[in-house]
Amino acid sequence: MSNASIYDTPEYESLRDQIGRFIAKEVEPHAAAWEETGCVPREVLRRMGQAGLFGLMYEEKYGGADSDAMTNLVFAEALSQSTFAGFIITVLVHTDMASPHLHHAGNAAQKDKYMKKVIAGELITAVGITEPGAGSDVAGIRSTAKREGDDWVLNGTKMFITNGVHADLYFVAAKTGPGKRDISMFIVEKGTPGFTVGRALKKTGWLSSDTAELIFDNVRIPAWNLLGEEGKGFYSVMKNFQTERIALGAMAVGHCQQAIKLTLDYVRQRQAFGGPLWDQQVIRQRLSMLDAKTRAARAFMYHCAWRVTQGHDIVQDVSMLKALTGELVNEVVQTCQQFHGGMGYIRETAIERLWRDARVLAIGGGATEVMLEEVAKRY
Repeated sequence: MSNASIYDTPEYESLRDQIGRFIAKEVEPHAAAWEETGCVPREVLRRMGQAGLFGLMYEEKYGGADSDAMTNLVFAEALSQSTFAGFIITVLVHTDMASPHLHHAGNAAQKDKYMKKVIAGELITAVGITEPGAGSDVAGIRSTAKREGDDWVLNGTKMFITNGVHADLYFVAAKTGPGKRDISMFIVEKGTPGFTVGRALKKTGWLSSDTAELIFDNVRIPAWNLLGEEGKGFYSVMKNFQTERIALGAMAVGHCQQAIKLTLDYVRQRQAFGGPLWDQQVIRQRLSMLDAKTRAARAFMYHCAWRVTQGHDIVQDVSMLKALTGELVNEVVQTCQQFHGGMGYIRETAIERLWRDARVLAIGGGATEVMLEEVAKRY
């Protein structure tokens, strides 16, 4: 399976090689232990930061590379060649889902305080939007922030927060007015009085990613911690979904690529009915079609990133991409698992892990059904 496309450049290939070497050395040999402990070691994340991988789209003055959405997609797709999705999502939440809020909406003083450490991997970030009663329906959040003199006071609970246990810096959405969309974003540091990690959540997949409930009980923060304009947080969240959903699409495509690769290797070696499984026409043809769908989805994904670099509003396209890849990855990985037979159901095999990890990609970051409604209402 060739990765060559009209979007490739020597710089992109160099970035892919750099990330591929990092994964081969720092992740794949060690990440099974991270699945047991439930998090990626902070020193691994710091090494990624030191290698310049946490600030590709951010300003050079803070240690970033001032790159564009295409470069960022190359990063996300290369990262997603790891077979440990818990590691992938730990990184992508930091780079593509949480810290962009600081990049887009932070003022000079806020960026001066935090951005260098975020890019260096010294501060790991999380974003607090989802609640027990509000996920894809962002306007339905119930956490509140009320102004009291020179402070804001936050109350509420967040749920399913990736990096929630071990993050240092949280970007939190709360209602600041009576309207459904009167939402503002706030910077909350770990250790702020009244802010606690309620519990670490046990999941089916993404086992090396820490996921938590966050509790805000009269959390008093300075007015300075308001991120962007008061009441504009809903639109900030919506804007960042474009970056987030391309990253999740890259994750899905990476899983598809790895599952097909693992399965091609397996069926060429596995002997059954007098020869390798590859001799069975149904298996050859099914894998060929899954590869065709994966390549088509990948081309669409790169087209979406290219359109972002051209300044287009591509909410419909990105919603299509998220829905398409979230469903496709489950089709691909389950079929590939099926072709592994009993071995596909054994823990510690890469295909079994991919099967568990893929399931959430049709749920998190915008469920398939919600994405398709976003598509439909733009016709």
